[in-house]
Amino acid sequence: MSIPETYQRIVLAERPRGPVKPENFRLETVPVPSLADGEVLIRNHYLSLDPYMRGRMSAAKSYANSQQLDDTMIGGTVGQVVVSRNEFYQVGDYVNGMLGWAEMGVSDGLLLRKLDTTRIPLSAFLGVVGMPGMAAWYGFNQIMEAAAGETVVVSAASGAVGSVVGQLARLRGCRVVGIAGGPDKCSYVVNELGFDACVDYKAGNLEADLAAATPDGVDAIFENVGGACLDAALARTNAFARIALCGLIAGYNGADMPIKNARVLLINRLTVRGFIVTEHMEFWQQGLQELAVLVANRQIKYRESVADGLAAAPEAFMGLLQGRNFGKQLVKLI
Repeated sequence: MSIPETYQRIVLAERPRGPVKPENFRLETVPVPSLADGEVLIRNHYLSLDPYMRGRMSAAKSYANSQQLDDTMIGGTVGQVVVSRNEFYQVGDYVNGMLGWAEMGVSDGLLLRKLDTTRIPLSAFLGVVGMPGMAAWYGFNQIMEAAAGETVVVSAASGAVGSVVGQLARLRGCRVVGIAGGPDKCSYVVNELGFDACVDYKAGNLEADLAAATPDGVDAIFENVGGACLDAALARTNAFARIALCGLIAGYNGADMPIKNARVLLINRLTVRGFIVTEHMEFWQQGLQELAVLVANRQIKYRESVADGLAAAPEAFMGLLQGRNFGKQLVKLI
């Protein structure tokens, strides 16, 4: 396999003020570095785009360090080892890592995961059998703990995380109600993923439609959005409902997210727990193994939106933050 002398990457050129803009990024051509002992050179095939990246672009204090200016944008990748000076990785191995918005990357192997693509497509390891799938698995199993017969509400239900949560809940025998944007996404959530109902928040009747879809109230919520979606779901909670707070995409551009129904936190004795799935690595082996079996056996379905080429990453990322993607957002690099 011939190795190029240069590759392209995208760096954070400036921090966004409000919505992300194209000028926040810069496409660069850089030389392929030489390897030290123990390192591998990887040709990335797919790049993952995820909402958490918006928070990293800010200099504000958060659960993780901010993305540094003029450094390769953070991001999960899957690709193939093309040069190896590490005895554990062979040329040709498929791996999952965090090599960022770049066509190639170097790793010492410590944070790489070998991938078996015999039954699962390579791209799925960035979605349903990757970090988004694990976020769904952890929130559902460790926080929501929903039992058969209980009602579960999932916001951003057609997305990479929400779609998995809803299917896990259906497999457990729960009644599952999604919240998504637009009739096409709601149709997919119900007819393809098997949710019992889906509320289109863009239709303008979120609270009334959610009430109609949850006649017995809500026992558990998986929250990806915040704002009006969370407020409407809170109003429907039963006593001792559990809320897994995974994301707050409604506020990623700086918008306020007031909670009008805060009183039910006390009245219904709710448990609300925010979580960062990468802080719970002790569950990853179990969770990923379970998800891989479900995907290989086609008990969990998934959908991808794929942008073509590294240069398309900024526009695809801005679309993700605006809800234009359908399922897991990826960038195909090769």
